[in-house]
Amino acid sequence: MSNKTEKYVSLISQLAAEFLNYHSNGASLITVTNCTISDDLKRSTIYITVFPDDKEADALNFAKRQRAELRDFIKGKAKLGVLPFLEVEIDKGEKARQRIDELINKG
Repeated sequence: MSNKTEKYVSLISQLAAEFLNYHSNGASLITVTNCTISDDLKRSTIYITVFPDDKEADALNFAKRQRAELRDFIKGKAKLGVLPFLEVEIDKGEKARQRIDELINKG
């Protein structure tokens, strides 16, 4: 990953976390766990986890509805040459890791 790409990923992750924390209704805790960006910097996926688990669908729908506002927020806070199209997804890898930790701790 190039230095420029790393900066984009770090900045988008940080700003997405700030935006979601500020704009969520507080019914759940939304955490940005990862961010990926395409080589051409035109598409970015923000990965989130949600606590409690039963609020996951609502939180994901909220985050997806807020993509245009999030993009405007990032545009206002960061000087990026190319502002990528944003996608939001649940971080399945993090959920699997948490489940493994839970099983190990029970055993």
